[in-house]
Amino acid sequence: MKKLKLFALAAVALMGLSGAANADAMLAQDDFVGISFWVISMGMLAATAFFFMETGNVAAGWRTSVIVAGLVTGIAFIHYMYMREVWVTTGDSPTVYRYIDWLITVPLQMVEFYLILSAVGKANSGMFWRLLLGSVVMLVGGYLGEAGYINATLGFIIGMAGWVYILYEVFSGEAGKAAAKSGNKALVTAFGAMRMIVTVGWAIYPLGYVFGYLTGGVDAESLNVVYNLADFVNKIAFGLVIWAAATSSSGRRAK
Repeated sequence: MKKLKLFALAAVALMGLSGAANADAMLAQDDFVGISFWVISMGMLAATAFFFMETGNVAAGWRTSVIVAGLVTGIAFIHYMYMREVWVTTGDSPTVYRYIDWLITVPLQMVEFYLILSAVGKANSGMFWRLLLGSVVMLVGGYLGEAGYINATLGFIIGMAGWVYILYEVFSGEAGKAAAKSGNKALVTAFGAMRMIVTVGWAIYPLGYVFGYLTGGVDAESLNVVYNLADFVNKIAFGLVIWAAATSSSGRRAK
């Protein structure tokens, strides 16, 4: 386990160097959007180091869940460094980089529902594929509409369909029922908190889409700040919920 921690720290250090190498554009002190990209990228880096270091303090069944939480924030950190550079150098919204990040990290977060159920032996492969499919549909629809490849309204409808499908699965579908019947207090608490993040926290994204691309009223600067703050809360809080459940189930109280 000590070797795993050393490897994790080395991976985080390499991610930091990679991001720094691409951060050659100067950040203006009055560029609030650029500053938000920078601050959030550092938060993602700190969360990644924390999750990787904590893998040795949880039971083996929960270890994969905590590692994936670290992967989510680590991948987001790298993409945020690139997104910051795009914004600072061009002033354009880094739509492509943002959706590349979401296309990787959001399915990983959906897989977390499956992984924590697996930790207590209550998961099956059908849950995995349904959650993965819902997340891909949601993201592809959103990207095609936001990037202008299809009608913005159609893209919104497709994306919402994927999101509603995910909510059904984690509330009323097989995954939600399995969590309720698991008999594991830590898992039920974590599952409920993760559902709330996916419901309330993720609601920010379609609202941003509506006001940014359908009805207007939100400029690119405000939209990027909103998306950045949503990512910061949703990704890090999501991982912390899993970590708390993992430490509780492993017989160690979170400090």
